[in-house]
Parts: sequence; C-alpha cells; structure tokens
Amino acid sequence: MSKGELLEGLINVQYRMDAEGFHYCFSNYSSFEEVKDEEFHKLREDYLSSAEQLEKYVNNKIEELNQNKDEN
Repeated sequence: MSKGELLEGLINVQYRMDAEGFHYCFSNYSSFEEVKDEEFHKLREDYLSSAEQLEKYVNNKIEELNQNKDEN
C-alpha cells in the first residue's frame, strides 16, 4: 500500500468518525480492512476490547449493587 493510499484510507476513517460517531464507526460501521496499517488495526481492536470490558463492568456492577440493595 502506498503512502497516498494509506492517507486516503485514513482520511476516509476520519470522515466516518465524524459522520457516524466514534464508537459506532469502529463497532458497527466497518472494520476498515482496506486500511493496510498494523498499528491502526491493533489500536482499533484494543479500543473495541476496552469498550466491551467497560460495558460489561458497568452492567455487572449495576446488577451487583441492585442485588446488595435488595439484601439490605
């Protein structure tokens, strides 16, 4: 992939982040396979993993606190 193609791909990603919203852009819009950049994909996958972990934590913590509230 040439620098020009990478630049074009990343400009498309930036446009989609603005147009679709950051989280939706990466979680639902596209995996951006056309962007041939290892660091980009590592960071994208790390972001998605962290977002999933945070969502699970919040949901589990709410469930735990609601159970504790009922026990008191």
